[in-house]
Amino acid sequence: MAGHGAPADTPIDGSDLRVAVVAASWHTQVMDGLLAGARRALEAYGVTDVREVRVPGTFELPVVADALADHGVDAIVALGVVIRGGTPHFEYVCSAATDGLGRVALDHGVPIGFGVLTCDTEEQALDRAGLDGSAEDKGYEATAAALQTARTLRDLGDVDDD
Repeated sequence: MAGHGAPADTPIDGSDLRVAVVAASWHTQVMDGLLAGARRALEAYGVTDVREVRVPGTFELPVVADALADHGVDAIVALGVVIRGGTPHFEYVCSAATDGLGRVALDHGVPIGFGVLTCDTEEQALDRAGLDGSAEDKGYEATAAALQTARTLRDLGDVDDD
């Protein structure tokens, strides 16, 4: 299981953070679970300044994340799912989403919680979606990672002020 070895989640105070969640629309049940997990993490970390945006699919996540990064958010959570099929579509979409989101993070200095599931089957996606009976909650995990990184970046800025 991919979650083996994950660090313990200890929520930090994120009440001063502005966060955007951009989520794909394909695979409704999986996406509902990922969004619910992201919302649980935002609540656990005390984040109330949240903007949720839906896009058609995973391929569209980077361009919208880029626009959101221009609007002064402290962190972005990108949620999507791509399930392998019989064509190269899987590789192209996964690569474009991964490369694009990484570029946005580096170009803007805004952490992006990578909650894009890249699975061979729908069952694998459901098992990672944070639903009742799922083994993992990747929406929560991606959000927690983005929030912790945003806090680290804030703290680094405070070091410069000393």
